[in-house]
Amino acid sequence: MSPAFNWITLVVVVLAAIVSVELLRRLLRSRRVNGSFSLAGPIVERCTWPGFATAGVTAFNTVYAPGMTGIVADYAVRQTITVLIIACVAWLVIQAAYAVTDVVLERLGTVEGDGNKKARRIRTQITLVRRAAAAVIIVVAAGAVLFSFPAVRALGAGLLASAGIAGVVAGIAAQSTLSNLIAGLQLVFSDAIRLDDVVVVDGEWGRIEELTLTYVVLRLWDERRLILPVSYFTTTPFENWTRHGSRVIGHVTLSVDWSVPVEEIRTELYRRLREHPLWDQKDWILQVTDVQPNGLVELRALMSASDAPSVWDLKCDIREHLVAYIRDNHPQALPRFRVQDLPTERVTGSGPGGSARPQAERAGDTRTDDRIAG
Repeated sequence: MSPAFNWITLVVVVLAAIVSVELLRRLLRSRRVNGSFSLAGPIVERCTWPGFATAGVTAFNTVYAPGMTGIVADYAVRQTITVLIIACVAWLVIQAAYAVTDVVLERLGTVEGDGNKKARRIRTQITLVRRAAAAVIIVVAAGAVLFSFPAVRALGAGLLASAGIAGVVAGIAAQSTLSNLIAGLQLVFSDAIRLDDVVVVDGEWGRIEELTLTYVVLRLWDERRLILPVSYFTTTPFENWTRHGSRVIGHVTLSVDWSVPVEEIRTELYRRLREHPLWDQKDWILQVTDVQPNGLVELRALMSASDAPSVWDLKCDIREHLVAYIRDNHPQALPRFRVQDLPTERVTGSGPGGSARPQAERAGDTRTDDRIAG
């Protein structure tokens, strides 16, 4: 066959492979298939371009015949195609794994109520495991690419012989990275934190937005992002408000005068809580928790809500209501500081005329006192 015919055949086969992938993509996007096959959408979304690349490179490798180019160029083309096939297959496998797990993660994201805790734990584990699997696939693919070169294969025995020394050196150099990887796996499978958990880290309140093999992204209440290494959560204490459930108890404190009618304030608190949509109808109490040195008493109101954002809003609303209620109905109970004027102590001088002067003045004016005493 002529070289021109071979090249035309090569181009036709490659185009046919790409067209086949496009037809498969259109079939998966059709309403009938997409409605009955839940994986169709994620597969189309993630695997289209890897599919085109893998199909084209595989078709090229199948049809390409030795001698279509020069001797040197023929080896270079063969080696390039081998590297591209390994890279494209690894890309396709990773994206296919992500497409399958996307369906599971999407379903778990809609779970609410009592199953939400278990769903978030599984979501966290799947997210981390698929990233670890992708890292392993990339490493294996890189190794396959390297060993596709004859020179590298010749060095294989020597590399294996020195693997112990290289492993020690690599372990020392990558100590921080390896510790984060191990810490990430420890966190996920020990169920210490999960995606969407509410945590308090170094005084910052936020939710776990992303958990990777090396770092954790914390979305703070004001939309900032706090990025911490995974090892931080295994070496530093932190608060997890949703480890066993999202329900939280909040408290409001008020400093008022001793004349405050505590029982009436307690009744008003309960009345307001019953009307509030954020209260979960479970825990509440009002107690006098302290008598302060400045002459005020401290009232503490406890109330529960379904989650941390709800309890924050509930606390603010109840605080505003109680402040307005005390101000409007019991102004005598507003915080005040009492100052009492003590009568000035007076003493009678011993000099002629019996001059009387305050004791404090006498203590501060020794010259006059001496004169009076003389």
